[in-house]
Formats: sequence, structure tokens, C-alpha cells
Amino acid sequence: MKNSIRLVVLLLSGTGIAAQGGGELRVAPSDVKWPAPAAGSVGTSGNAGTQTVILKGDPTKPGLYTMLLRVGPNTKIEAHAHPDDRVATVISGTWYFGYGKQFSESALKMLPPGSVYTEPPNMNHFAMTRGDGVTIQITGTGPSGTVYADPANDPTRKK
Repeated sequence: MKNSIRLVVLLLSGTGIAAQGGGELRVAPSDVKWPAPAAGSVGTSGNAGTQTVILKGDPTKPGLYTMLLRVGPNTKIEAHAHPDDRVATVISGTWYFGYGKQFSESALKMLPPGSVYTEPPNMNHFAMTRGDGVTIQITGTGPSGTVYADPANDPTRKK
């Protein structure tokens, strides 16, 4: 019952997609109902304008989760890390992604659709989009979270 309530809340809020009966899930791109751009949810960079849809699980709790992230054009995401081990796939657009404690445009690798990358636990990474936005799918094992290498760069930090 508790999971059913959470599922209904996710569906009503536009941030989740329901798995049927035995956990089956079939989602066409047109089935995804993106929420209004806002600060990212748990396990994202927290940047304003990020749209997140949870496909499976709950990144705030122990266990497997998968989410879609849509990041708008000309967005820069400063160096940060997540406590969980993650694998991501670029679904659409071009993602520029790098590893390190400080954002460095020269360290970015261009990742077109179909590209795969990892976010090892507690490894700082950074990214950006250019003229087009990007949609990525991230799978990890929660609980997740986000810690910025430089806390002053955390967009969710109260100033």
C-alpha cells in the first residue's frame, strides 16, 4: 500500500512513470511527461532548469533506481560527486562531461547520443551543454545525494 501511494504521488506530480503488474515497464519517448523545469531532485546536480523523471526505484532510498534527466541548452554544472555508483547513457542531444575537482572546459569529452559514461562513488565530475540541451538516463544504487567539490558552487546552497 505504501508503494502504491508513493507511485500515485509520483504520477500526479509528473516526476514518475508507473511500472505495471510484475514490474514491467515500456516507455516510448512520447510517454514521458516532463515536469516544469526546477532545481534537480536527489541525485542530480541540483541546477535550476533540470527536469527529472524517475523511471524505477527511489534515489533517496537503498536499492536500484533509474531516472531521466533533461538539461537545457547552455548549462554549466560545476564539479560535484554522488555517494553511489552510477552508469549513464546519453539519450538525445550532446553532453560534455569530465572528471575532476574543478570545472575545466578543456577536460570535457563530447558525448553524442548513445554514449555511455560512469560516475564512480564519490568521484567528482562536471558537465555542460551547448546550443542544444541533453537528455540522459542514469542508473545507480541509492541512497544518492550530491556534494559539490566547492560548496560555494552548490546551486541549492542558501546564500
